Amino acid sequence: MSRHAPWSVPATAVATFGYHDVTDEPRASGFQWRGAAPYTIGRAVFSSHLDAMATVSRRPELVTAADVATPGRHLLLTFDDGGKSALDVSDELSRRGWLGHFFIVSGRIGDATFLDAAGIRYLRRSGHIIGSHSHTHPNIFREQTREQMVAEWRTSCDRLADLLGEPCTVASVPGGDISPAVLQSAAVAGVRYLFTSEPSFVPRMVDGCRVLGRYHVKVGTAPERIAALARFEGWRTALMVRRLKDLLRDHLPGLYRSYVRYTTREAMPG
Repeated sequence: MSRHAPWSVPATAVATFGYHDVTDEPRASGFQWRGAAPYTIGRAVFSSHLDAMATVSRRPELVTAADVATPGRHLLLTFDDGGKSALDVSDELSRRGWLGHFFIVSGRIGDATFLDAAGIRYLRRSGHIIGSHSHTHPNIFREQTREQMVAEWRTSCDRLADLLGEPCTVASVPGGDISPAVLQSAAVAGVRYLFTSEPSFVPRMVDGCRVLGRYHVKVGTAPERIAALARFEGWRTALMVRRLKDLLRDHLPGLYRSYVRYTTREAMPG
């Protein structure tokens, strides 16, 4: 059969984990929004997650090196936003001989809690992929016009390409909201690998761009859950929860926009 139920494991499957900041000092790294806190995990917890992944007989790969067009199972690690904690994450991965993907909000490069150019170059020298997380991180990306979406990708990819001296062809969608226009805009901008926030392990092609889903890790995600997902177990439940949230968002757009505005305000001091 050429199509698979969301919960079955096809011949080609990619288990991708999406992280944000990994730090014991949340105020020192990344976005200082209320909504960032549930995705900011401590370093010891992160290490326990990596230990859990290590129980599975596959190593994290780079999407540009993984042959996802032929049968096989793959494990990928991604890190969004480009907060300063990415440097510690890189060192932790290097100790294990692992590689990951770091997605940068290019408009934040050099800001107080974000990586500067030297930090981004350090990640690349360590062997990791540097990709775009847009230029300004629109919080409901799919509500941008097509022209705005393409400009977000191109501006970000061009800045990263200038900084690293190589093309930027990998990206992740800010905010997680996707639509056909979002995926097509990335392809138009020259992105060849695009990561979303939909917990799916089945890659697909959109106008020459390979689209991959991710399971986004939050505070409280247990190592046992990570190990199960790395074995391709539990994705059905995660996908059902995600689609329920999407359904509520689509039927209550005003409430959803209010929620996004609230969660993306700067957190109060103290």
